[in-house]
Amino acid sequence: MKLNDIRANKGQRRHRKRLGCGIGTGHGKTGGRGHKGQKSRSGGGVMRGFEGGQMPLIQRLPKRGFTPLSRTSYQLVNVGQLASFDSGATVDAAALYAAGLVRNAVDPIKLLAYGDCGKALTVSVAKASASAIKKVEAAGGSVALAS
Repeated sequence: MKLNDIRANKGQRRHRKRLGCGIGTGHGKTGGRGHKGQKSRSGGGVMRGFEGGQMPLIQRLPKRGFTPLSRTSYQLVNVGQLASFDSGATVDAAALYAAGLVRNAVDPIKLLAYGDCGKALTVSVAKASASAIKKVEAAGGSVALAS
């Protein structure tokens, strides 16, 4: 068997519908769009969310506040989750990502105080709560806040 001997299965490949090529094709004249109306026109059709003149759902729902584009979204890690690391280890974004505690190693990470670690760790994160820093330092570790 050679590459030029290979054929597609019957019915696998289908020609595109050729519109407006005469009445003999079955798709001539109106080209499968029917007669008149908004959807028969070039560029015709309704916009997304249009409900036939009824007030669209997105406009009927109440709206409150806004989300600023410059907001920084932090990945949250609790002190209790650091117990999986060995004592004396350096815990940074790459180590947390490898341990599966954060979604990615790029977005900034904030350390929160829930739980207890009980191990001396060197933690390097973007932000940490004051009580989280106290817990890590009480266990003999340190927290480095990287910007």
